[in-house]
Amino acid sequence: METRSLPARLGAFWPGLSLALLTVLFGQAIGIAFGAAEDAMKARLRDDAAAVTATLYKGDPALAKPVVDKAWVYVQRAHLHAGAMGTTALVLIVLLAALDAPRGPTRLVAWALGAGGLAYSVYWLWAGFLAPGLGSTGAAKARLAWLALPSSGAYVVATAAALALLIATGRRQARAAG
Repeated sequence: METRSLPARLGAFWPGLSLALLTVLFGQAIGIAFGAAEDAMKARLRDDAAAVTATLYKGDPALAKPVVDKAWVYVQRAHLHAGAMGTTALVLIVLLAALDAPRGPTRLVAWALGAGGLAYSVYWLWAGFLAPGLGSTGAAKARLAWLALPSSGAYVVATAAALALLIATGRRQARAAG
C-alpha cells in the first residue's frame, strides 16, 4: 500500500494532468474567442466556402450554407468536448493517483486521458474550419479520421481502464480487510 499523501502521489501523474488542464484551457480559449470574435470566426467559414463555391458548390452559395452552419456546430462541439473531456480527465487522473494500484498502468491511463481529450477536441475545431473549404463536413471528418479515431478510442479505453483499476483495487482491499 502506497503511504505517500495524495498531493505527493500526483507528481507522478504530471503528464496526464498537464494535458488535461491544457484541454480545459483549450476549451476556455475557444469560449473566449466566441465572445471576442464570433462574427470573424463565422465570416472565415463563409469566406472559405465562397472561395470554392464555383468548384465545390456548383456555383450556388445556397449549397454552401448548410456546410458552413454545420461547420460552426463543429467549432462549438470542440469547445464543449474540451471542457467536458478535460474536466473528466482531471477527475479520473486524481482518482488514479489515489488508488493503491500499480503506477505504470495508472500513469499510462492518465496520459491517454489527457492526450485523448485534447486531441479529440482539436479534431472538432480543425474539422469545423476545414469543412467549408472541402465542400462538406463529411469530407473534413474523413480527412481527419487519423486524429479522431485514435484520440477518441484512447479516451474511451482509458476511461474503461480507470473503472477496471478502481474495481480491482476495491476488490483487493476488500479481500485484505475480510
